[in-house]
Amino acid sequence: MSTRRRTLILAWGNPGRLDDGLGPALANIASDWALPGVTIDAQYQLQVEDAEAAARYERVIFVDADRTGPAPFSIKRLRPGPPGISFSSHSVTPDAVLAMARDLFDAEPEAWVVGIRGHEFDEFGEWLSDEAQSNLEAAAAFLRDALRADAFQTVPPPALVGSISKQAIQ
Repeated sequence: MSTRRRTLILAWGNPGRLDDGLGPALANIASDWALPGVTIDAQYQLQVEDAEAAARYERVIFVDADRTGPAPFSIKRLRPGPPGISFSSHSVTPDAVLAMARDLFDAEPEAWVVGIRGHEFDEFGEWLSDEAQSNLEAAAAFLRDALRADAFQTVPPPALVGSISKQAIQ
């Protein structure tokens, strides 16, 4: 029997910029799942301090809105950036967070990045487009099921997820 991996969901985005808020919206949904060993953090952007947080977990799932990716969402395995990676405090990428976790804390958690396809980004407002809401529901159901099974590698790819109702993510 395998041991459940301690997992950090690290979501980011600006809820005041329409679909850019998809990451925090997923974190809000995930907070209701109450899954053992899963911690959820949502913020406006990734920060250098996230490397220390990531180092304390066996798996990190980065979640953000995606302007151009496939709908409803994409998920891919992520590796740390090269040693000595550069970044700006205003632009920290997931692979930079992993590189700092490795280089500063000698930790290499399994990592995934989830890009939820958004459609409206260029206006101000605290709501999601209908298309983004649908994509969010599919991504949330996928993540919830993968975390419950503690089997990220064995869940179907997003293209097979299909349409999922709101009841499926509750």
